[in-house]
Amino acid sequence: MKIGVYYVESDNVAGESINKSNHEMVERLAKLSGINLEFCELDKVNEYDLVLNFIGGGGTEGRFLEVLNDLPEPVFLLTSGANNSLAASMEILSYLNNNDIPGEIIHGSDDYMAKRIDALAKVFNAKKRLNNFRIARVGKPSDWLISSNVDAQESKEQNGIEIIDVDMQEFFDEIAKAEYTENEYTKRLMSMKFDEDEKVKALNIYGALRRIVDKYHLNGVTVRCFDLLKPVKSTGCVALAILNAEGIYAACEGDVPALISMAVLGELTGEPCFQANPSRILTDTNEIIFAHCTLPMTMFGDCELMTHFESGLGVAFRGKIAEGPITVFKTDGLINEYFVTGGVLEENLNEFNLCRTQIRLKLDESVEYFLKDSIGNHHIIIKNDYVDLINEFYKWF
Repeated sequence: MKIGVYYVESDNVAGESINKSNHEMVERLAKLSGINLEFCELDKVNEYDLVLNFIGGGGTEGRFLEVLNDLPEPVFLLTSGANNSLAASMEILSYLNNNDIPGEIIHGSDDYMAKRIDALAKVFNAKKRLNNFRIARVGKPSDWLISSNVDAQESKEQNGIEIIDVDMQEFFDEIAKAEYTENEYTKRLMSMKFDEDEKVKALNIYGALRRIVDKYHLNGVTVRCFDLLKPVKSTGCVALAILNAEGIYAACEGDVPALISMAVLGELTGEPCFQANPSRILTDTNEIIFAHCTLPMTMFGDCELMTHFESGLGVAFRGKIAEGPITVFKTDGLINEYFVTGGVLEENLNEFNLCRTQIRLKLDESVEYFLKDSIGNHHIIIKNDYVDLINEFYKWF
């Protein structure tokens, strides 16, 4: 992630000392945020993923207007608390607003500005990475996901996310090789109590999917996993759990919007994501129960191996996720609409009639969304509160 600082110098009589003070301010912000901030020339601004325009003082408005067409959008105005830097920035921002050019003034204490820069860095780094994403549908979306198809051409044109299709037969052929590469997650699985043959079968499915990921250079994959039940007599739960732990976004049931939601959330936060079904809504208490049979192996502490809920086959996880703050998120496949809320994970459940990992959440936003405006079925859950960061992402996406 490269962040450039384009400096608009003030030409008043105190210019030299002001320039020194402003450069020292940038050094402080870089240290506080932990982000390298490089001063750059006008002809180099497009080489950076994010550009902050430091308005050095008063009288710079006309000079800024002369170079505006060469600056990338959105236009972020970094200001100091001296030399009329803020006043000039406000005049510039008014011009930007009047001409429908997105922009913002970054001003305040060093701590505030450093945090603001850190948030913007996360957002624009995620945008950059997603713009070069390559994901695959292994088989079509499951028949019940009637609102979860995504047009591959639209995705590439609008968001830079390339979607390719891999035939299920290729997946079956890879599974038939009955091999996988050992790693810390496969070893952990084999050390857990469960039928040995079933664990090996599940890991062979992982090996097959991992080879497809490597062959097509994928950042993410979603699988029509219920098609494994009859011919393979197993499921993809383990495969997806390991891939997600390895940093490859992996979603169930051919659900592309869920996969893209995982990618957005994961790229913004660097944290593992749980794809789950809303199973029961408690409207009186604004609580919701989510459940699913797979989750990243890096997301749970205690875990019990079970069969897949719907089929009674294969190997699935009943993992316990740490209680505390959470975020629930979903976007559509073209990253236009989204829903996000914070909340608290109150309890891990152990009910017989739900998918294996079950959690009860109390949400900040009304659960009415799930009954009136839900973006599909699956939603993505992540530990800790990232609501502000997600809203920030959509502000500039």
